[in-house]
Amino acid sequence: MIDYTRLEDIVRRAGAIAMASWPGAGHEVERWEKSPDNPVSAADLAVDAFLKEELGALLPAAGWLSEETADHPDRLGCGLCWLVDPIDGTRDFLRGRSGWGVSVALVSDGRPLIGLLHAPARNEEWSATAGQGAWRNGTRLEASRRTTFHGARVPADSLPREDRDLVMVEKPNSIALRIAMVAADEADLVATLRWGYEWDIAAASLIAREAGATVSDAFGEALVFNKRDPRAFGLMVSAPAIHEAAVNRLADRAAQLAYPDR
Repeated sequence: MIDYTRLEDIVRRAGAIAMASWPGAGHEVERWEKSPDNPVSAADLAVDAFLKEELGALLPAAGWLSEETADHPDRLGCGLCWLVDPIDGTRDFLRGRSGWGVSVALVSDGRPLIGLLHAPARNEEWSATAGQGAWRNGTRLEASRRTTFHGARVPADSLPREDRDLVMVEKPNSIALRIAMVAADEADLVATLRWGYEWDIAAASLIAREAGATVSDAFGEALVFNKRDPRAFGLMVSAPAIHEAAVNRLADRAAQLAYPDR
């Protein structure tokens, strides 16, 4: 049995490490580009190293998959695996904005068991355990129950012409926080049409699902975690009643982007 109190403390301490370098609190942090338009900072690596050591000590038998650690196939033989994004929303972190968080999930047989999302710049702690609901700062979450697709709230900076029947709301850089907005009934739909990594969404997808949202890839298929290729095409998190309409709205675009040579 995992020591949940100790796990929460580890994630809070990871958030404190990030806050100690956050430009929004007046700190300076070293940054560079992993690849064009793909920033990383010394804080990302410091949080990653801390979590790898502490979570490894908490559950030595679990595998490890993180954005900032070289992948190792040994994780595929583990019954349990940690999926970690040490700072999800690095761009907001580096700009001194609050739309970032520390994302930690424990996965078993392809499904998240525990999800924690700590957003210290917002004083928010999100959590979920499979079958036991989802919470933010001690308050149980109930996801959006919107029944009509037209007018659905979407975290976005802009919308394509064909989607302007939707309503834009605040968009944090962190995809995990955007997913959590659906869990908290602060948005009705989050959708992406790109190849994304499991560590970005594992914790938040459990939080959304446990709050009552419907979660899938862009094609409406179930998400599976700790795969050999830790990617999925797109994400669809929404109020249950509008999920099918969202998948249908984006189906052609998803197919063209995912498989452009077909």
